[in-house]
Amino acid sequence: MERFALVIFDCDGVLIDSERLAVRTEAAILAALGWPLSESEIIDRFVGRPAAHMQAEVERHIGRSLDWAVEFEPRYRDVFERELAPVHGVVEVLDSLETPSCVASSSTLDSLSFKLELVGMRERFTNRIFSCEEVANAKPAPDVFLLAAHKMGVDPRRCAVIEDSVSGVQAARAAGMAVFAFSGGVTSAERLTCDGVVVFAEMAALRDLLTG
Repeated sequence: MERFALVIFDCDGVLIDSERLAVRTEAAILAALGWPLSESEIIDRFVGRPAAHMQAEVERHIGRSLDWAVEFEPRYRDVFERELAPVHGVVEVLDSLETPSCVASSSTLDSLSFKLELVGMRERFTNRIFSCEEVANAKPAPDVFLLAAHKMGVDPRRCAVIEDSVSGVQAARAAGMAVFAFSGGVTSAERLTCDGVVVFAEMAALRDLLTG
């Protein structure tokens, strides 16, 4: 029997190297809005959480509503169109993976489609992309991972989740799934480390971790 029946990939920071670009962009926007945060503060507060969470927090702090589609989305799209790339080594992992896989993310379905298309990955996951906008509660709640397992017809206990954020790790653990935390992105190994979580720094190591 295979060790896992399903591998669930987070998208941002796991499949695509978008977190660094997004955090850099958010730092510039927030400074202009009057709430200057360092990149490390942005990572701690917002990485792995849906845009709606960040919007609510920013609005609360600056004391006014935001038009996210005007003030944030065009900036993201611009930097992604210029600089977005797959996480180093992940394409080789996907090519070698024999276990069924899918995507479960805090991004919207439209955003996921746009970003995965930019890096040539969207067709790899046709009909296997799941978003927090489809469930009642976003990460760190387990809902999106449980949705992915249900739609793929796999017992959560036979799922492996690949994450790179604290909220994502918490969500996967709450779902009762095996968790592999990638520390080669913006979140440190120290912050990702907790009981039962396998932390790894090089994406190339993932295939052996999943089959070992």
